[in-house]
Amino acid sequence: MAYLYGDRHQMGLFPQSIEEYVPEDAPVRAYDSFVEALDLEALGIGWDECQVGPPEYDPKAMLKLLLYGYSYGVRSSRKLEREAHYNVSFIWLLGGLKPDHKTIAEFRRRNKGALKGVLKQCAQLCLKLGLIEGNTLFIDSMKIRGNASLKATWTKERCERAVEAMDERIGELLAECERIDEAEAEHPSLVKLAEEYQNQEVLRAKVKEIVAELEANGAKSLNTTDKECTRIHGLEGTQAGYLTELVVDEREGLIVSSDVVAENNDRNQFAGQVEKAHEVLGKKCGVACADSGYWKTEELEKVDQQDILVVVPSQRQVAQRERDPFDKWQFRYEREGDYYTCPEGKVLRCFAKTKKVRHYGLEDRRTCGKCRHFGVCTKSKRGRVVVRRVKEEVMAKLEQQYRSSQEIYKRRQARAELPFGHIKRNLGMQAFLLRGLEGVRAEMALVASCFNLRRMMTIKGVHQLITVLGE
Repeated sequence: MAYLYGDRHQMGLFPQSIEEYVPEDAPVRAYDSFVEALDLEALGIGWDECQVGPPEYDPKAMLKLLLYGYSYGVRSSRKLEREAHYNVSFIWLLGGLKPDHKTIAEFRRRNKGALKGVLKQCAQLCLKLGLIEGNTLFIDSMKIRGNASLKATWTKERCERAVEAMDERIGELLAECERIDEAEAEHPSLVKLAEEYQNQEVLRAKVKEIVAELEANGAKSLNTTDKECTRIHGLEGTQAGYLTELVVDEREGLIVSSDVVAENNDRNQFAGQVEKAHEVLGKKCGVACADSGYWKTEELEKVDQQDILVVVPSQRQVAQRERDPFDKWQFRYEREGDYYTCPEGKVLRCFAKTKKVRHYGLEDRRTCGKCRHFGVCTKSKRGRVVVRRVKEEVMAKLEQQYRSSQEIYKRRQARAELPFGHIKRNLGMQAFLLRGLEGVRAEMALVASCFNLRRMMTIKGVHQLITVLGE
């Protein structure tokens, strides 16, 4: 059979302009139209045609480069520089501009706040196009490594061990110096020992500074590479990183808002993330849904008080344990008299309370020892004690809302977890490149915008999306 062979020296007629290299329905044209539709002034990107000094690269072109690059997993400034030189779609997008990696990195560093605002304008555009309704919101999170090593994370205990080791080594060096002094003729030079001693003193001073900073901030640990990241625990083990939060709209699964926090769990995030989504939407949602990791009564209550249906399962609902015949829920609570009645008809009254819980027990605790269920209901000689939380009624209400909203909760997994799969697998977002909360929030907003654009192209089609964006 015949073969097709290439010929680098074949003469041919290339198109006369870069415009002719890219088809009319190429996805890169949608990215170009999207950036052209953005309000750079609202984003905070400086624009001055009459500025004095050497010319800078067009801010829109630089923003297009970052957005398009991130959409295909090209995030490092050096790789973006390479694409600008050799990739036809990048060459078309930039109009032939070829910024070097330092220029790209500097633009990204100087415009972190603007990059965070891209997602907000993208979500508001989706709202105008009817792709986001804002009625039901799903909140979810994932942990992403930071641009720092776990080895650079210091705790008070580690600092104390390091100081002890260095003090011991310094003592050894001083003893060695004394021995050499006694035999000076045989060891004429102390340069190496002096250098090591000085290095140990410098390290000791640095560790002391870390201890002082931990005490000043009241923090449990500090990473010397990225001081704002924290220790995260996940399926991949313990790492230095951040917790990323996304709020997704139910209709098309588009991202409304994103955030990054230096915490290891979601317990304190629910109300804050819903509020951020409301700021983008310009209105309140009707339903807010998340998994059990967000269960914290105080946080959920803040949203529930706004007449928003909260659909979040408690830890005990997720565990689905069979109820014991003598667990707390078999004891009837009388709100008017503030007491519990046990299955045997005995009254348990409050005998101790704190800010969060109240303890109920029998007035004559010896009664429990005479009960036929003693040893099953309780084995304590002090009798059965029932603990009631101050927010018990709120918890019961939230649990009931979850039980009656199973259809909404089932849709959560399909909508809320899709963006994370795309971001981690398709875009290769396994770790952040920038450091500090401001930097990682900018990166997260950028990749969230990339996800939205891909979804918009899937829903509307490239050509129709370009037409809508150009209006």
